[in-house]
Amino acid sequence: MFFAAFLTATFLGAGAALAQGIQLPTVQFGFKDAQNPQETVNVIKIILMLTVLTLAPAILIMMTSFTRIIIVLSFLRHALGTQSMPPNQMLVGLAMFLTLFVMSPFLKEINNEALQPFLDGKLSQEKAFEKGLAPLRTFMFNQTRDNDLGLFVGMSGGEKPKTRADVATVVLVPAFVISELKTAFQIGFIIYLPFLVIDMVVASVLMAMGMMMLPPVIVSLPFKLMLFVLVDGWGLLVGSLVKSFGI
Repeated sequence: MFFAAFLTATFLGAGAALAQGIQLPTVQFGFKDAQNPQETVNVIKIILMLTVLTLAPAILIMMTSFTRIIIVLSFLRHALGTQSMPPNQMLVGLAMFLTLFVMSPFLKEINNEALQPFLDGKLSQEKAFEKGLAPLRTFMFNQTRDNDLGLFVGMSGGEKPKTRADVATVVLVPAFVISELKTAFQIGFIIYLPFLVIDMVVASVLMAMGMMMLPPVIVSLPFKLMLFVLVDGWGLLVGSLVKSFGI
């Protein structure tokens, strides 16, 4: 109702303004000749910025700690057997904020060494990109296993790099993702163990009592929730996740 009233008042006001001969502003899109090269440069910068924003979800998932965190949280939900609780939006939101917490030192370095100097005109676009990528490469190298990195270096077919600085980013990113998946699955296995024991104990008790038609999950779920709450499961899990990145 409020929105409809707002639109009605807007149209009525515009009609009254036109009736009185008042000129209203309008928005136009088109092309025109640039008066100086700086205008063209600014347009190119805007296009590149929009491109980066489009690729931001892939950068967040592939080049940060988001992959490990969201997979571990998903494993926890499946191990508890709570189906859709917590909901996907909450898990993704928690994973994003934990990612910002883990990546904050590297983001600060990117801002101080690349973004701010570029905005101040002290760095060219290429230099700013290189300096901004360096902290992310450092983070990915710290989390990537040597055998995973060697796998993609070998498949690239190029000359074997002598130092880490010689490793191309297109080789480093998939190696980093594979290492993160492996680490996340290892953590997920450890998370499953105590809850699996509870399921087995409950199933054995129900069979001994002759209640074979009663699904063990219905009985074991309250015990798993109680165990998780009593041991401060969220604190232990989040703390272990953050510490697993060397923070």
